[in-house]
Amino acid sequence: MFTPMAAMRLDKFICKSTALSRAEAQAAIHAGTIRVNAEVVTDVALQVHENNNITLAGQALWARPSRYIMVHKPGNTICSNVDEAYPSLLNTIDLDDCADLHITGRLDADTTGLVLVTDDGRWSFNIIRPQQQCDKVYRVHVRHPIAANVVDQFAHGLQLQGEEVGNRVVGLHRQSIGSLSLDVDVGQWRHLTAEEVASFE
Repeated sequence: MFTPMAAMRLDKFICKSTALSRAEAQAAIHAGTIRVNAEVVTDVALQVHENNNITLAGQALWARPSRYIMVHKPGNTICSNVDEAYPSLLNTIDLDDCADLHITGRLDADTTGLVLVTDDGRWSFNIIRPQQQCDKVYRVHVRHPIAANVVDQFAHGLQLQGEEVGNRVVGLHRQSIGSLSLDVDVGQWRHLTAEEVASFE
């Protein structure tokens, strides 16, 4: 699913509209080969919009539309753009230019479930900023059955790390973010619909 481009830095726009890396885009800007509305621009952080006329060496540039993706994160993967002790979750996404993507709302390596991936920084910020109060639903696996007399304690909130109410968390799975519920199999992904994207704006 794609939406119109929000304002973004000029160097990021160049990356989204060419095969240049961020360093190569910045070098092209500093070299004076970029024009915005017919004016040479050398400020890599200049904010540009979809209605600007941007050229590189005389060739008009058009940014690729932003992408919004749901992923069912398997265990033993990390919410990072690169492999570390565990493989990156982005390895499960078969798309071009995955380096442009970032993960919105990280999960620990052993936590499974719903992760949102995008290249739209403003949309991502809308979800994770505290003022948004975006509800999340988790399925928690504990070592022992939960006693009836501790149900009220859950209503007042519990720390998920370590031992609580004589029990221990042994598994954590995120089922939903806001109104969006996970609906793909483990290790699978799909693009969000226009309505799903708009629900976070």
